[in-house]
Amino acid sequence: MTYSKIIGIGSYVPEKILTNEELSKLVETSDEWIVSRTGIKERRIAPEDNATSEIADIAAKKAIESSGLKPEDIELIIVGTTTPDMFFPSTACIVQGKLGIRRAAAFDVSAACGGFIYSLSIADSFIKSGKYKNVLVIGADLISRITDYTDRATCVLFGDGGGAVVLSANEKDNRGILSTHIHSEGGHEEILKLPAGGSRMPACISSVENRQHFIKMKGPELFKYAVTYLKDVAEEAIKYNNLKPEDIDLFVPHQANIRIIEATAKKLHFPMEKVFVNVENYGNTSSGSIPLALDEAVKAGRIRKGSLVLVDAIGAGLTWASALIRW
Repeated sequence: MTYSKIIGIGSYVPEKILTNEELSKLVETSDEWIVSRTGIKERRIAPEDNATSEIADIAAKKAIESSGLKPEDIELIIVGTTTPDMFFPSTACIVQGKLGIRRAAAFDVSAACGGFIYSLSIADSFIKSGKYKNVLVIGADLISRITDYTDRATCVLFGDGGGAVVLSANEKDNRGILSTHIHSEGGHEEILKLPAGGSRMPACISSVENRQHFIKMKGPELFKYAVTYLKDVAEEAIKYNNLKPEDIDLFVPHQANIRIIEATAKKLHFPMEKVFVNVENYGNTSSGSIPLALDEAVKAGRIRKGSLVLVDAIGAGLTWASALIRW
């Protein structure tokens, strides 16, 4: 049997830090208010001249270097992102050019915060089919570009960052992606959306004046769906592989909000000692959340060879997904 093994990983966040104290000067909020409701203490903000491809490129180069492969060994590049450099060409193609990779296939995946796991699932399918041997999967977002810093409900939540993994076909043992599970449910556009900029509401003077190019979110409704669907898709992965919650070595959920993370862990009967959390440092980086957390968990020694790692995420759409990985 062929497994898609993670042989390289890397991440990157911008240097600039935006603290809760700084946000309190922009909107009516406080460090205590933000931390108590979200668990977030600070987030990273990319320079004005950067785009998502810059973060993706740096993370990708780190992942390729740690894999031991050369850029030309990569046959497919998938970028999960909510904030592409532009509508077209794809950010994946732009990153491909930065990496100097020729003739590899490259495309973006739009699944909001679920983008990285969706991309991982697609890459896993290509590898298991025998189509490709080495695939670069990136999750990266510059959410600060679509954040309204006059809206207290959303501006405290988001930050910029990303990560990448190199997947390679493995037939020697059972290390790699054991399964992926992806779902979506339309009809929930009003819960989380970016109204303007697409074909429904092209950019115009009124769309700018009405601040329609920024995230619009109904937090309480999203919270309800998030905890339910994150629990369900995590249980799906565990049951599919004939395992029990106690078999999981580390749970790495989407880093959106500490309350969502804690509520999901409780429903899954995971002690917080088995849950990786870094939301306090970066906020919600959307598609960048999972690969950034995985890279930090590896560097911290919480993921080792043979570790059974469960990841899951939920995003606008609604989309939600999970993956079970034997490291």
